[in-house]
Amino acid sequence: MATDHGSSTAGAPATTFGKRPRTPPGSGAGSAAGARPGSGPVTAGEAVAAPRTGPVAGGVAAPLLLAVVCAGYAVGAVLGWGSRELALFMGDFGLSAAALVAAVSCFCYARRLPSRLRPAWLLFALSSLMAAIGNGVWGWYEVVLDRPVPSPSAADVFFLCFAPPAIVGLLVLAKRPVTRAGWFCLALDAWLIGGSLLTISWSLALAHTAHAQGQSVAPAALALAYPMLDIVLVSMVLALHFRRSGGNRSAVNTAVAAFALTVVSDALFTSPLLRETYRSGQLLDAGWFAGSLLLAYAPWGVRRPAEPPRPPRGPLQSTRPVAGSLSALTPYLAAAVCTLGILYHVVEERRVDRVVVITACTVVLALVVRQGIMLVDNVSLTTELAQKENHFRSLVQGSSDVIMIAAPSGVLRYVSPAASGVYGRDAEELIGSELACLLHPQDLGRVVHEVRRFLAASPADEPTMRIECRFRSGGGEWLHVESTVNRHQGGLIFNCRDVTERVRLQAQLQHSAEHDPLTDLPNRALFTERVRRGIGGRRSGDTGTAVLFIDLDGFKGVNDRLGHQAGDELLIGAAHRLAESVRSGDTAARLGGDEFAALILGDGARDRASREAQVLEIAERLRLTLSQPYRIDGQDVRVAASIGVAFAEPGIGSSDLMRNADLAMYRAKAGGKDRVELYAPQMQAEVVRRTELAARLRTALHEGEFALLHQPVVSLASGRIESVAAQARWRSAHGILFTPGEFLRVSGDADRADELGRWLLEESVAQAAERGRLGHHTPVTVRVSSRRLLDRSLPPGGIERMLARHGLPSRALIVELSDPDPRLRQDSRSSFDELEQRLMALRRIGVRIALDGFGSGHGAIDALRRLPVDILKLDRGLVDGIVESSRLHKITSGLLRIAGDLGMESVAEGVDLPEQVLALRAMGCTHGQGAAFSGALDEYRLRRALVRDDCPVPGGAALPVLTGGAGGGSFRMRTGSHNETRVPPA
Repeated sequence: MATDHGSSTAGAPATTFGKRPRTPPGSGAGSAAGARPGSGPVTAGEAVAAPRTGPVAGGVAAPLLLAVVCAGYAVGAVLGWGSRELALFMGDFGLSAAALVAAVSCFCYARRLPSRLRPAWLLFALSSLMAAIGNGVWGWYEVVLDRPVPSPSAADVFFLCFAPPAIVGLLVLAKRPVTRAGWFCLALDAWLIGGSLLTISWSLALAHTAHAQGQSVAPAALALAYPMLDIVLVSMVLALHFRRSGGNRSAVNTAVAAFALTVVSDALFTSPLLRETYRSGQLLDAGWFAGSLLLAYAPWGVRRPAEPPRPPRGPLQSTRPVAGSLSALTPYLAAAVCTLGILYHVVEERRVDRVVVITACTVVLALVVRQGIMLVDNVSLTTELAQKENHFRSLVQGSSDVIMIAAPSGVLRYVSPAASGVYGRDAEELIGSELACLLHPQDLGRVVHEVRRFLAASPADEPTMRIECRFRSGGGEWLHVESTVNRHQGGLIFNCRDVTERVRLQAQLQHSAEHDPLTDLPNRALFTERVRRGIGGRRSGDTGTAVLFIDLDGFKGVNDRLGHQAGDELLIGAAHRLAESVRSGDTAARLGGDEFAALILGDGARDRASREAQVLEIAERLRLTLSQPYRIDGQDVRVAASIGVAFAEPGIGSSDLMRNADLAMYRAKAGGKDRVELYAPQMQAEVVRRTELAARLRTALHEGEFALLHQPVVSLASGRIESVAAQARWRSAHGILFTPGEFLRVSGDADRADELGRWLLEESVAQAAERGRLGHHTPVTVRVSSRRLLDRSLPPGGIERMLARHGLPSRALIVELSDPDPRLRQDSRSSFDELEQRLMALRRIGVRIALDGFGSGHGAIDALRRLPVDILKLDRGLVDGIVESSRLHKITSGLLRIAGDLGMESVAEGVDLPEQVLALRAMGCTHGQGAAFSGALDEYRLRRALVRDDCPVPGGAALPVLTGGAGGGSFRMRTGSHNETRVPPA
């Protein structure tokens, strides 16, 4: 590339070295900068993490095109391009065009990068632009003006401006030091490399060039500036190359290849033989041309599709020590190169140049300083490492958790000292033991399975694993240990802690959640779960499985009489008897209160009859066992047991089976208690019927389907109507009237009974007040339960305010007190006193009190003794057999005599036959109520009867039963005194 075409030796070096800077931007700078994510000097993968994920031309086409273009240029250079003019053009403007393409490529790529990496590529673009302009200026002289290039010239300015941007760009992309010491070491490393290259270059070529320039300062400086800048560039690239992060190796390798190509071209040009014969357009230009195109290609083509990060594997780990060894050997290699430079002068028997001596001395000095810094760093790192080891040793030894390291074979290689406090065994004793020998045999299989699964999984997907097992302690006990497992060089690290207390607490909480706190029997939740398991799975076809529901009869009386403490003791005793009476595989449970249950699992027998007999025998034995006396507080306490039994059916659920047993138990209680009842399907039908009837009752109350009838109470002496008894009737959709006793007995709904009682009292008072305004002042008798009178949720003075609201005189109301409430019979003195006070308050305002059901039990006698009663109503059970039974005749006569002695009126209820009228009047009964006088009348017929105010009373002979009204009405009397009919159909 000599400008004078070989005429001037002095001008050749300047010309030759002036064209050489076109190469570096295309090689060293461009290649290093074009690295893929995480590669080379570029720590930031963003440098090539542009929006693309693959080569532009599809992997092979772009590199192939690049190779073809470079090969074409090389072939043209070898053939001399066909003419001298074309050779000059391609040697000048061809290299300028290649550098310009690299500049444009780097500039376009920089615009797509993050702000942190953009300056590096802009600097590479500037470097290539300087090379392009320099080559263009050089071609202007050689091709356009056709004259030699002056030395120095404007082209030299642009060539000299090529290297600095490239060096700075490499520094921007490189993994730069973070401390001043790091920067100082980087400078030393660069000088070690640069000094060694300067030594060998000076020995081989630069000394000859410097001496050839003679006393001309400018040409000599210019001739030496180019190689010096190349040496600095090479030094920075090599120094920063060993500091790159391990990412995209392809981009780094491309940069190194481009740089190597440039260095080879420069080295060949530096040799005196080639330098003296070089002309533009020769083969040497192909190296610089390829470097520029490689830089243009690097940002776009040297990339791979983005891949997810993978854990490091063996081969990658093995390359790291190699790179570290090369980095550590770099200073020594630099010193060896300097030594070779000096040896070259000695072998050639030439005087050692002062530049070589000074450079070699500075390299050796830099090496000594570098080694001193490394020694200080090693001491610092050793101290820091020792401190960290002490720190972690203190953490491990002072931790309450046990840290164990197991080899791949399962042998423990390390156990922390905490093992003595946790396991009760010294760490030295455990080291060398097999982990499998320390685990509970029942947990070993599960632990081995989990460990194998953990080792087979990807570390990225499952970095750690937690497992819980039992570990043998020094005392032979099994401790519950929770371990966090991590991988460690093919083996495992176990971080273990003792969770025995936590496991025990969890077991206690689980036991408390599933067992009754008083009796420690399974509660309803656990019993339901066991029933579900007992009739599911393989037992789903076993119809021999049975559920028993048990209720203790009379337990409430024990609570009320002896107190709740005694009741709890009785429940505990019953639970013990129940648990001891069932088989080991069966379940006894307490469902709540005085209700117990038992699950009797089937034995797979096909004979249903024999299995039922066997279970019923078990139930009967349980009934007898639970009915035995309980010794509580020094006295014997007895309760009975009502038991319901239900067998599993194919397809039945646990809730349905338990419901069936519950229905059977209530049937046993309704049938007299202290008995065993087997579930039958009609029990469920009865429950459905009662539920539907209760729903119909609620609708009837709200929609006014109830009617109020009155039955006259007649004086047996005169036949006059002395009062009327209010009675409710339900008029069904079929037009049939039903008595309260019929539908309330079937529905069993106490709430509906209370609501019906309120309606009956309100309607009776309202109609009596209306009759009073029409001149009929006959008192009305309304039945009120003692429970309603004692209901504290009702406002006090409710009856008084009702009388005042409707305007009914208090003497016109007779409160008929039904049989005293069971709680009064079971002894509640305060309740009797409260009831007495309530009745006294009513009596003071003029309301009379009648006692219903007199003679039916001891409750009526107690009420007669303590309560303010004006009228006694004989129980219809006495009246029914008064004519046929002389015994009942005497009993009734005695009761009536007592009423007469106490000055009370007496009313016989259920008087249906004339013979009964005669007998009662002969005994001294004052009033009667029943079909012998009249049935229950509606309001219209009642008023007609009150107008007559007379009912025929049989005299000496039996008289026919009266009908309920005058001729031909739609309402006619039935045989019973209360017009009882069948229960409404469901």
